[in-house]
Amino acid sequence: MKKRALLSVSDKTGLVELAQVLIDHDIELISTGGTKKTLQDAGLTVLGIEEVTGFPEMLDGRVKTLHPLVHGGLLFKRQDPSHLQQIQSAHIQPIDYVIVNLYPFQKAIEKADCTVEEAIENIDIGGPSMLRSAAKNHQDVTVICDPLDYPSLISQLNEKGKTDFAFRQAMAAKVYRTTAAYDALIAQYMNTLVNIEFPERITETYVLKQTLRYGENPHQKAAFYATPFEERDSLSAATQLHGKELSYNNIQDGAAALQLLSEFDQPAVIALKHTNPCGVGISSDIYQSWRKAYDTDKVSIFGGVVAFNREVDDQIAKELSEIFLEIVLAPSFSSAALDILTQKKNIRLMKTSDKSSRPYIKTSVRVAGGLLTQDTDKHSSALSQIKIVTLKQPTSLELNDALFGEKVVKHVKSNAIVIVKDGQTLGIGAGQMNRVGAAEIALKQAGEKAKGATLASDAFFPMNDTVALAAQYGITCIIQPGGSIKDQDSITACDEAQLAMIFTGERHFKH
Repeated sequence: MKKRALLSVSDKTGLVELAQVLIDHDIELISTGGTKKTLQDAGLTVLGIEEVTGFPEMLDGRVKTLHPLVHGGLLFKRQDPSHLQQIQSAHIQPIDYVIVNLYPFQKAIEKADCTVEEAIENIDIGGPSMLRSAAKNHQDVTVICDPLDYPSLISQLNEKGKTDFAFRQAMAAKVYRTTAAYDALIAQYMNTLVNIEFPERITETYVLKQTLRYGENPHQKAAFYATPFEERDSLSAATQLHGKELSYNNIQDGAAALQLLSEFDQPAVIALKHTNPCGVGISSDIYQSWRKAYDTDKVSIFGGVVAFNREVDDQIAKELSEIFLEIVLAPSFSSAALDILTQKKNIRLMKTSDKSSRPYIKTSVRVAGGLLTQDTDKHSSALSQIKIVTLKQPTSLELNDALFGEKVVKHVKSNAIVIVKDGQTLGIGAGQMNRVGAAEIALKQAGEKAKGATLASDAFFPMNDTVALAAQYGITCIIQPGGSIKDQDSITACDEAQLAMIFTGERHFKH
């Protein structure tokens, strides 16, 4: 019996060329709608689906391939006598090849003006059904869901006159990955429509962006997957202009730097190492912001990441070129800056994107046996929300520094303490098992510069030892969430040392 191929595609790339190869191998073509028209316009002979089913397309094309004569032809086992008898009795002819790709649901919902009705009409029903039927019966049926696989199918036919089982099995696996991702996107969209925050099942999907040379360490394999949609302030939306391929650790550090950078509208620079900031500077001028970030810790920046929210010019580039850095991220680089920085063979230069308005909504992390998900911590205190709890009132400069410090400290691994003054970090204590330990690191790093500076904490003080240490170094203002049963001990210690203390009422743990 003559072999048959069913073709129904939204993406017409390579369609005619593949169809001609199928015809050359004496395979009869069956097609639908626009696919059929494209093949006929190319002068190819093709059966309409209605000629196979004896039933016209209906409901604006919603029903055309959902028919026993289609799915019977796909699903019957060629070596099963009972199956063979049943399809002969039902006058069902085999369909041996399925070339199908799906309605462009993602492209539809990416459009700013996409209506719910338009999104719903771009949910494919027949396509996934055919793909899944063919994939289930890959023992006998070849299924292709991606034009990128057309050349492999052509090679199989030209070299062997048919496809082998290994190829059919690989293509079937790809079908299930494709339909699972397609349904996941639809589920996410529908969850958004009905405001489901934490569904009983999470069905997210990610797209392979690149395989990596290795993971966190050379003995670990790794890959980088991106969300299907470009998200604001994300590394996956950045374009690499120069340098070596990104590593696993580069990606983590670059992503962390961009998240902290997104806290600021004014010119800001983030220096970061191992996902913790080692220097942050803000000012009215991007060069001054850079100097503030760099001067915080000229040792830790070695081998780190630097992120800018303004263009990198030649003055900054000259100074960057004198430091060993893994990545420089910026919305743009002047041509002179590129000339300077591209002299360094391995430095990665990344142009960040500000096109997307889609924010991070949820943050997730894998744990053994499961997944933790939460709202992304995008909250920062405003002047109207804070509470001054000491006799001494902070100055306007201290208030500004306190709010700046709170934005930084929430991006530092807990327990975290940050010392700031005049829009610059002076000392950062990260990831300590007790709060006074984090304060000791930050204050020691700040040294004499701590005099007259502000201390920011990501969580409350369980006792007054951090206040006592801060007073020894000359800190004049502290910002912390408050909420300890011993808050009054810290307030009293501040009053005795004539320090101002601000409560925000909101902690910012980061694990």
